[in-house]
Amino acid sequence: MTFHDFTPSRRDALRLLSSGFGLLALRGLASSEQSDDPLAPKKTHHAARAKRVIFLCMGGAPSHVDTFDYKPKLAEHDGMTLSGYRQGAKLLASPWKFAQKGKSGLWMSELFPELSGHADELCLLNGMYTSVPAHAAAVVFQHTGSFQFVRPSTGAWALYGLGTTNANLPGFVTIDPPSANGGAQNYGSAFLPATYQGMRIGSVRAARGGSEPVANMANSRWTKEQQRDQLDLLQKLNREKARHDSGDEQAEAVIQSYELAFRMQAELPELLDLSKEKKATLDAYGIGAQDTDEFGRQCLTARHLAEAGVRFIELGNGGWDHHRNLREDLPKRCKGVDKPIAALLADLRQRGLLEDTLVIWGGEFGRTPYAQNGDGRDHNNRGFTTWMAGGGVKGGHAHGATDEHGIEAVDGRVSIHDWHATILHLLGLDHEQLTYEHAGRPFRLTETSGNVVREILS
Repeated sequence: MTFHDFTPSRRDALRLLSSGFGLLALRGLASSEQSDDPLAPKKTHHAARAKRVIFLCMGGAPSHVDTFDYKPKLAEHDGMTLSGYRQGAKLLASPWKFAQKGKSGLWMSELFPELSGHADELCLLNGMYTSVPAHAAAVVFQHTGSFQFVRPSTGAWALYGLGTTNANLPGFVTIDPPSANGGAQNYGSAFLPATYQGMRIGSVRAARGGSEPVANMANSRWTKEQQRDQLDLLQKLNREKARHDSGDEQAEAVIQSYELAFRMQAELPELLDLSKEKKATLDAYGIGAQDTDEFGRQCLTARHLAEAGVRFIELGNGGWDHHRNLREDLPKRCKGVDKPIAALLADLRQRGLLEDTLVIWGGEFGRTPYAQNGDGRDHNNRGFTTWMAGGGVKGGHAHGATDEHGIEAVDGRVSIHDWHATILHLLGLDHEQLTYEHAGRPFRLTETSGNVVREILS
């Protein structure tokens, strides 16, 4: 029997699985340690502050000293040659003004005029640092906690620990992830059962008439009732095989994955369809405007998914690697995300979702305070900024600091393992207890280190 001998509903299910949901049928869906439904909601280790995560991943590493890490000494020492750090390197003052925003007086760059209106909801982590200064390794480390070995992604760990609250949708979705710098490894499940890996959704610009963001979501040949009849017959055969081959986990995986694929065909297209939104909502997210349309669609789609019960949602936005043309290119990147992010925060709050949704913004590392190519900045893994909002963190708060020029984190230092431990903690998961037995030993996201940054908890 070949692929083309399958009924249309089975072909669509197979295509849907291979297009991004994950090869559930080709790997063990559940180990003997898992319940019959590996995605069933699970008890948390402690009271959760957040039920879900929206991670706004800025690929390429935004410059912290031009966005959220105010350095007056950098402006004062503009053009000064550094000693003991990089021979001949000259400090480059930020070309943009900083001002205190909100009642909290949080320092923010003029590059984020819309987001500045939400300063009292942001928690800046200005003392971040990471282990490697190379994009590929740093991105994988940021997502999986390891840059040397293939490990489950943060979203996969979160789904493994929490389960999902909507049986019709995947619990972990990644929108427009980069194909480079680790690719699928950044949303993969590695040695965790494949049901925990992220579902990749392509460009949400498909709503404007392009290709489907998820292939084969709709079946143009058969009605829903006809597909259900065919799938019932197919599942009867699958269950007969499962009974015949007692303990065959792959057969059980096929049954569960086909059922989820069928349910997704009914619910996912509606969630990805933005055409029914009010014009005021589309305008708020910047949808239809040249600079903000793409990321605006991602952010509004993320709100749909979060509201529908998806646990972990990641949005990809690249182009932040500014080795040159900083004055021209950085404002463009900031403008492209500023209004959509502000709208997302406002929308979540208005719907009562922000208090239990952890929104995270950041890249894999930061940029140097000295100039590169006259009008650019090099990689800097020694100090940078990410921020969080909602989900149990202090709003209008800045934690940690780099030195006076922004070279290195010197106070309130937060490693990637600390960052991961804190994310899991806010979800109600103890990073030391969330383990999975593999290759003869228990593994965890934070490996052998990591501390919850309790100073930022509200």
